[in-house]
Amino acid sequence: MPFMPLSIILSALLLFSAPGWAADGEVFPDLDANDPVALQEGSRVLEEEVKLAARPQTYLLIDLVSGGIHIKARGVELHRLPIAAWTAAELSRLTGTFRLIARPPVVRRKIDPSATTEQEPISLSDMPVEYRLSFTPALTMDVESAVEQGAMEWIRATSRKAWTRLRLWKQQLGGEPSLNEAPTLTIALSSEQAQSLAWSTVDGMPAIIRRPSEP
Repeated sequence: MPFMPLSIILSALLLFSAPGWAADGEVFPDLDANDPVALQEGSRVLEEEVKLAARPQTYLLIDLVSGGIHIKARGVELHRLPIAAWTAAELSRLTGTFRLIARPPVVRRKIDPSATTEQEPISLSDMPVEYRLSFTPALTMDVESAVEQGAMEWIRATSRKAWTRLRLWKQQLGGEPSLNEAPTLTIALSSEQAQSLAWSTVDGMPAIIRRPSEP
């Protein structure tokens, strides 16, 4: 039997002995228990989530492995948004807890004071379908729509844009991007799901990201 490092054993114990809300085996049902890297990543994410679940606030679990954005509170899932496709730059740096510092502006309807009928308040339909979320530590998350062109074509187009930006950066400044450059995550959602995410976000909202073993 091959030797398994103590850190992996501890990670597995933590992952499968989480209290209450995480003990039903539904935390990461797709977790490959034979993959040490996946176990370490699952353990890292769970440790971060335990801290967030102890506080009375909603938070985001962006699961790039299962392909979903989970809106949660106290460890309980309130809503899940399926991810159609995603790309990331600096995936190795997407660790820890990020906090939302900038979200999309909402164009509010103008109120007509002379109107005699009740006017509709702002609603989900007023939310944008494409926008950027900014977090601290530095992270930019672009939400886009892949409905019209399809997920695979969206991935190819997004990858081409990323390589173009990188090539221009090298031409202008030379060398590789510095660590001061914010990592980026681009996610494709349906229009309705993108609006739902924009509606659900609040300033200071924490987010944690579960990364795949192999980008």
